[in-house]
Amino acid sequence: MPKKAKRQQNVKNSKFTFSKYKYAIMIFVGIAIVVVIAGYFGIHSLIPVNGNTPAFAPPINTFMKATHSPQTGWLFTSQSTAASRSNGMGAGFNSPTIFLKYGALDSIHLINEDADTRSLHNLNIDTFNVHTKSLGYFESQSLTFIANKIGTFVYYCNIHPEMRGLIKVEQ
Repeated sequence: MPKKAKRQQNVKNSKFTFSKYKYAIMIFVGIAIVVVIAGYFGIHSLIPVNGNTPAFAPPINTFMKATHSPQTGWLFTSQSTAASRSNGMGAGFNSPTIFLKYGALDSIHLINEDADTRSLHNLNIDTFNVHTKSLGYFESQSLTFIANKIGTFVYYCNIHPEMRGLIKVEQ
């Protein structure tokens, strides 16, 4: 068999070999792309709203409700976990003060439970760049941030100015 014919036969065989594995290669490349994209978004979901790097520690959780009643008007109520504390816990206490530790990773979970007026509510802490979207009835949002400043700071709803409270960050 002449050299040219052998070369053509080898090319045919190599194309046949590639076509035999092309679906496996395409599946492998597709899975690799999905893993890279998922990893990218997974790592970026660990970055606090006022941070630049991922935080792998578990946050201290504070759960807050935006509510309304004819007797008290619009108000925030809170329920803290064992790691965080607040005063004015429970329904009927307006503007609970939340105590956080300096340098701690904190998560605030807000739910709109305003069944009376079904008004929009949000939560803002300008000092830590924490701003929820405007939440409709029974919508919720969680924001994670680092308490990187010591002092007393205000949190508020910019839709209802009377909904205000304090956050005290202590050493």
